[in-house]
Amino acid sequence: MRRILLGSQLRRLREARGITREAAGYSIRASESKISRMELGRVSFKARDIEDLLTLYGVTEEAERAALLGLAREANLTGWWHSYGDVLPGWFQTYVGLEGAASHLAVYEVQFIHGLLQTEGYAHAVVTRGQPQACDSEVERRVALRLERQKLLVSERAPAFHVVLDEAALRRPYGGAEVMRAQLRHLLSVSEQSNVTLQVMPFAFGGHAGESGAFTLLRFPESDLPDVVYLEQLTSALYLDKPDEVGQYERALERLGADSLSPEKSRDLLGGLLREL
Repeated sequence: MRRILLGSQLRRLREARGITREAAGYSIRASESKISRMELGRVSFKARDIEDLLTLYGVTEEAERAALLGLAREANLTGWWHSYGDVLPGWFQTYVGLEGAASHLAVYEVQFIHGLLQTEGYAHAVVTRGQPQACDSEVERRVALRLERQKLLVSERAPAFHVVLDEAALRRPYGGAEVMRAQLRHLLSVSEQSNVTLQVMPFAFGGHAGESGAFTLLRFPESDLPDVVYLEQLTSALYLDKPDEVGQYERALERLGADSLSPEKSRDLLGGLLREL
């Protein structure tokens, strides 16, 4: 996301000066296509190239130059999740990076409890069910990754997190009664956090706006970055950022929020399920 943000700022600076991509590429001894890739955030950045482009674009004020060069350094840093590359597919690495950069996460989940809300026992049961061929060490690595992601919700820059859980996700058992009791207690606890809004879509409502299945909407603090909808599949994922497509999911989330139980009544339902176990 930092590469995309820096690229978009470089593009605006270039266009404001009326400089072509070809001319910009010539100034850093590169091709027009490299400038295009830089502006789309698809390549890493060399400090020398950024310095030369800023000079070409007339950016001479030291504070502005330092901010953009600092952004370039941050964009080249390797995220913590890359150390889990042995159990983390490339298409999901992209999502974890987006998740960590988002200021607002809104999700609908139907199959199981969302990964940011899973207890260790529940996560272990989900991983072993979904990866029956995985050895013990791989399972532990996958669970450790999930728990590491959860630190986001209690970090200094924790995003606003709105989650709508289908009642099916709460009633589908993973790991046995004790694991489910611990998971429900954890949901009750997390739902009290100021940055978390947890709602349940009850069976009693019938058909609803989440008919297409689980999805996640991510928003970012930088106004330059578009909202992104993440759709996970079995072996890959889709990342949607076209305004008309994202808009449809935004409206679905609005309807889900309006039609689901309120946070207070959702906690009541969670408490009822806990007493049933």
